[in-house]
Amino acid sequence: MYSDRIKSLPPYPFAAIDRAKLAAQKKGVDVVDLGVGDPDLPTPQIIIDALCEAAKNPDNHQYPSYEGKIEFRTAAADWYKETFGVDLDPESEVLALIGSKEGIAHAPLAFLNPGNLALVPDPAYPVYKTAVEFAGGVPAIMPLKRERGFLPDLDAISSDVARKSRLIFLNYPNNPTGACADVPFLKKLVDFAKDNNLIVLHDNPYSEVYFGENRPPSILEVEGARDVAVEFHSLSKTCNMTGWRVGFVVGNQDIIKGIGNVKSNIDSGNFGAVQDAGIVALKNSRGIAADMRETYKERVELLYQGLSKIGLEVEKPEATFYLWAWTGGKSKEYTRKLIDKLGIVATPGVGFGDYGEGYVRFSVTQPTERITEAVNRMEKMVAEERSL
Repeated sequence: MYSDRIKSLPPYPFAAIDRAKLAAQKKGVDVVDLGVGDPDLPTPQIIIDALCEAAKNPDNHQYPSYEGKIEFRTAAADWYKETFGVDLDPESEVLALIGSKEGIAHAPLAFLNPGNLALVPDPAYPVYKTAVEFAGGVPAIMPLKRERGFLPDLDAISSDVARKSRLIFLNYPNNPTGACADVPFLKKLVDFAKDNNLIVLHDNPYSEVYFGENRPPSILEVEGARDVAVEFHSLSKTCNMTGWRVGFVVGNQDIIKGIGNVKSNIDSGNFGAVQDAGIVALKNSRGIAADMRETYKERVELLYQGLSKIGLEVEKPEATFYLWAWTGGKSKEYTRKLIDKLGIVATPGVGFGDYGEGYVRFSVTQPTERITEAVNRMEKMVAEERSL
C-alpha cells in the first residue's frame, strides 16, 4: 500500500514518546514528561487578545497570501534588526512559514535532485535527514561529538563529498545538545559553503533561550552569509507559541524564492489572524523572552544538579531548554527503564541519529515541582540499585 519513500522512514522519535507516555498514563502512572520540548509556559495574554481581535476582521477570513502579510514580514525584519543588527528586505528576504518545521521540510525539495548529497549533522532534529531523503537526496553525515563542543569538523569533510553536496543543515543553539556556535565558527562555515558552492540552511529557533550574558549569534551577522545562507526562526520557543504554528525564514533572496516556490505549490499561508498576533508577539518578545529565560535557568540548574548527583555525565547547557546526558549504555533501554520504573519520560539520544547513542535528552518544559519530583524518583532508584 505504502510508497517506498514512506516505507523507508524511521519511526518519528517524538511520536513513539507520545505512545509510551499514553500507555503509562492508561495504567494510572503519574507521568513526569521531560521528553518533547513543548514549553509549558502559557502564551502571553497580550498575544491571545490580539488573536481574538484579529479573528473578527473579515479580511482574515479569506485565503492568506503564500508569502505572508507584508506587515508580518516587516515585523520579522524589524525584529532581526533589533535583535541581531541585521537589515532585511521584507519583500524579498523574509518568508512567513506555518512554523519553521514546514519550511525546513520543504527546502530540500527546492534544491536537491535525486542522488544529490546534503550535509546533515548527527545527532540532530530528525526532520533535516528526513527532508533530504524525501527530496531524493542522500544525507552525508557530519558527526557532532562532545570533544569538539558538538560542532561539526568541517576540515574532516572530504573534498569529494563537499563538492558533490548541494546544501548543509546546521542548528545553533543546538537541539539536542544545548551547544552554541560562535561567530568565528559561523564565519568558517560561510567560507566553507562559498568554497564548495553550498546552500546553508541554519535553524535558529532557540536564539532567545540562552543563559549567559550574550545572545547566541545569527549566521546572518557574519559578513558574506547572505550570499549563501538562510535562517529559520519560530515564535514557538521565543514566545511560547508552539501550537500557533507561526515562523519565518530570512536571508538570501534566491534561496527564499526557491522555498517559496515549493510552499506555494504544497500548502497555503498562515491564518491572517495568527500573523496579526505574531506581529504583537514580535514587538513584545524582548520582555517575554527575558522572563522565560529566568524560569528555564532555574529549572536547568535543578535538573543539572539532580542528573549529576545520580552519576550521569552532563554539561550545563549554554542555551535551549535541554540537558544532554551521557548514560554509557543503550539510550532506548535507559529511557524505557525511566518510563517503566519511574514514570519519567525522556528522549533516547539514538532518536536523533547514530551519534546520539548513549545519550538521553531531558527537557525542562515542566514546572519546577515536577522536575523536583523526577529528580527525587531518579535519586531513589539509583540509591536502591547501589544498595543491592
